[in-house]
Amino acid sequence: MKLKNLIITFILILIILLETINIKPITNFFKNLINNNKTIIINPKNEYYKDYDFLFIKNTDNYTPYSYNDLLNIFYSVINNGWDEFTFYCPSEYSDCINDVELISNNQVLLSQINDFASPFNSFDEINTLYDETGEITISLNNTYTKEEQNIINEKLDSIISSNINDSMTLEQKLKSLHDYIINTTKYDIDKNNTGESIYHSSTAYGALIDGFATCNGYADAYALILDRLGVKNYRITSDTHIWNAVYFNDEWLHIDLTWDDPVSESGKDYLEHNYFLVDNDTLEKEDGTLVDHKFPKAVYLEFKTNRVEENK
Repeated sequence: MKLKNLIITFILILIILLETINIKPITNFFKNLINNNKTIIINPKNEYYKDYDFLFIKNTDNYTPYSYNDLLNIFYSVINNGWDEFTFYCPSEYSDCINDVELISNNQVLLSQINDFASPFNSFDEINTLYDETGEITISLNNTYTKEEQNIINEKLDSIISSNINDSMTLEQKLKSLHDYIINTTKYDIDKNNTGESIYHSSTAYGALIDGFATCNGYADAYALILDRLGVKNYRITSDTHIWNAVYFNDEWLHIDLTWDDPVSESGKDYLEHNYFLVDNDTLEKEDGTLVDHKFPKAVYLEFKTNRVEENK
């Protein structure tokens, strides 16, 4: 052990000397040698981990990347595993690794889309990536939901599910009953939509399930948590202006949009609709008409580009 520490100390001194005279190829060789000896610490996955993959993004237990897609899968797995922080290393064989990490970490739209595939309880409000030329990458997350909020929401979900569904119901009946419950007990937060300010937690499931007020984010998060409870494959879909749920039902991916099934009326009257309950792409686009809320990137939410049953089993 002493000999190993002595060797590492010698290499570090040599790196400093080489940096001084700017011999980068040799410097990088020794840096990579050190990084290859670094141990990646793997923590357990939490209870909100999704144990299934998607076409755009997949879980991985291999945290040494060799391609851009490997990096995407690592970013997703860190989020999906429920980790607050994770450090991994670029191998010397992957010459574009740091450049690709920079591309991903600076693309907030892409990171938000990756976030959509994880449980809301593992989702982030903020994600930061630190990296340097030695190839050390550290991803840090600030979660959307505190532990206290998770506990309050989980207790509410226990009550909602036990009161609104039972084992004699079909899956479709369960999905519809819980869809209707959220709409009947939640109002769209117009103030938040118009001004960006609200006294409610309306952009999260807490707003929908506890406060009784939500924007599209809150509706989608609340229903995603219910789908997770029912063991139904799902993710959230984000367009430029809207967010809703994708659900794997009867061997195909379909859309459910609670926000649009809970329309705001000028009279203040409450409505409950099913125009966006378990609908396919054609129906979604037909109902959307000339609006753009449901124009989403099919290159990311690939299940709706191919919709091939065999790829989702």
